[in-house]
Amino acid sequence: MKNNITNMMCLDMYMSSLNFNEQLTFQKHIQKTDYNVANLVSWDIHLQNYHQITSNLEIDKDLAYIKNLAKQYNWENNIDSIIKNNSFEAIVITDLSRKIVWVNNGFTDMTGYAKNFALNKTPNFLQGSETSEATKKRIRKKLQNNEPFKEIIINHKKDRTSYKCEVKIFPLYNKETTHFLALEKKVV
Repeated sequence: MKNNITNMMCLDMYMSSLNFNEQLTFQKHIQKTDYNVANLVSWDIHLQNYHQITSNLEIDKDLAYIKNLAKQYNWENNIDSIIKNNSFEAIVITDLSRKIVWVNNGFTDMTGYAKNFALNKTPNFLQGSETSEATKKRIRKKLQNNEPFKEIIINHKKDRTSYKCEVKIFPLYNKETTHFLALEKKVV
């Protein structure tokens, strides 16, 4: 059985490399042979590639939006480097008073909160009973230092389930800091 699956996978890959006329000719040959036909297995390979492509497009879209903001505020940060050199699920941009001015779609996927709901709120709305006061105090102190940092905080989704969140925060500046960029991801 295992050998048949391997053969079908190889056959499926081979078939996908043929042009239309070659596929028709080969299919006629296969139909004359007594094979047990299995579902296409390589579709999973294609689907994985498709998800990677769409993920990259989403990141490119987010990057373009942030670069537009960078131009508007004359940020001197290397936005490309920040985005491409850090893993994340969600992006949050706040002003100096920590009010959210923009979040990406990954924020909604991670928290369950709509983008419009998050705007003009501070990230405190994600905190709850399991969020450590000591962690919140460390984050406030690090924000005052205007230097990039990483912290782990327990946040709460819209459905109130908690999750550990790694937050990497980068001050965005021209002559002085004007905003903060947070790259966030769930951690175990």
